Amino acid sequence: MKSSVETLEGNKVKVYVEVDEAEFDKDIDAAFKTIAHEVKLPGFRNGKVPRRVLEARIGLGPAREQALRDAIPQYLGKAVREHDVDLVATPDVAITGGQEEGVVEFEAECEIRPVIEVPGYAGLRIELDSPQPSDDDIESAKQDELKAHGALADVDRPAQSGDYLTLDLAATRDGEEVMGLNTEDWSYELGQGWVADDFDSHIEGASVGDTLTFTTTPKGTEESADFTVTVKAIQALELPEPTDEWVSENTGEFDTVEEWENSIRERLVESQLGAVRGQVMGQLTEALVKLVDVDAPESMVQSEMQSQLQNMFRQLQMNGIDPEAWLSATGQGIEQMLEGTRPQAEQAVKSDLALRAVAVAENLDATDADIEMEYARMAMQFGQKAKEIRRAYEQNDAVPELVAQIRKSKAMDWLLHHVEMVDHEGNEIDRDLVLGHTHDEDEDDHDDHDHDHAESDQVDDTESE
Repeated sequence: MKSSVETLEGNKVKVYVEVDEAEFDKDIDAAFKTIAHEVKLPGFRNGKVPRRVLEARIGLGPAREQALRDAIPQYLGKAVREHDVDLVATPDVAITGGQEEGVVEFEAECEIRPVIEVPGYAGLRIELDSPQPSDDDIESAKQDELKAHGALADVDRPAQSGDYLTLDLAATRDGEEVMGLNTEDWSYELGQGWVADDFDSHIEGASVGDTLTFTTTPKGTEESADFTVTVKAIQALELPEPTDEWVSENTGEFDTVEEWENSIRERLVESQLGAVRGQVMGQLTEALVKLVDVDAPESMVQSEMQSQLQNMFRQLQMNGIDPEAWLSATGQGIEQMLEGTRPQAEQAVKSDLALRAVAVAENLDATDADIEMEYARMAMQFGQKAKEIRRAYEQNDAVPELVAQIRKSKAMDWLLHHVEMVDHEGNEIDRDLVLGHTHDEDEDDHDDHDHDHAESDQVDDTESE
């Protein structure tokens, strides 16, 4: 087999393939074996009719047609691998010779993944929530813990937000009781905003013994109701004074107020770090995609849209929901739902192109060890042997895509170690803290990446035209 590639406009190439007669005759022979299972001749078992008998009975034409249908995709796949053609859509194939006899020739117009550059990727800056709790956050957490040890005490003053009231509550609509809103001796913390949006404003400022009447719309309904509320008691939550003695007696693990406050700060940092870490990938991807100044190829977008829709349906089925019934209930059609995934699909395609560009620029390759490690990881995930995973990838020509995924993962890791992180006020966030690294580890890693970056720049200077 001979093959060549011609570059066309618009992220397309044309692949030319020529298969000599001797090579293609093997495919004709295979086609006759397929036909043998479909033709029944007296004296021969199914599938055992010799080629010469079939050829004499039906001629060479049907087998040649079958061989062209079966073999051309295989020859095209071989040519694509040989020339590293990164297909992103089904090729348009035209047979140009050998339909009836002689050398088989065909050409395939192929849409390929565009190769782009993303200037500025090394200087990305993303805005995140601050992982450091404010003084107000710490004070609020302290108050919450103190409330657990507080005691209610009667107060001789009008009700204010934060007080605990004992109320008799009655609500009617057109003279009929409103279900769930008639009760006695109900304990209510003023300021919670329950019952109705303006319920608390009617109660605040009342004193013990007051009976209040007003009309408002209970939450969860659209019709107003007439309320009668009697204030029977007003209590305030008295909090203990946080002293070293109190801390030692009530926390069980700390001896001083300072130790207790430090533990609260550490807990808040860990909690807020979790939220910040959940933002990083999305913010970084969004910032990277903004650097891509080319449109996402429609064929890649369509493929991604289909993939996202399939994942959505798969999730519905895992939750015991029939996708067809769900579509009917939501009043959506397949096309409408598919089109709804377009924004995410376009971002995913641009992210794919950008990460591949970063991997090229930073010379980030997938080593044999990386690939074997990925096989091992998938083997553990799917409960199979690593060699079985490897065999499946090799048989399905999926190794190049696995290599690409590893390179993209390395590109994202490179970006994570170089992106500038700031809070909403522009203050720098410790990247080591967010990534969970020590400063020494990150400095060593930073030096390595900078070295790689310098080498990449030298290569780019040498190879640029």
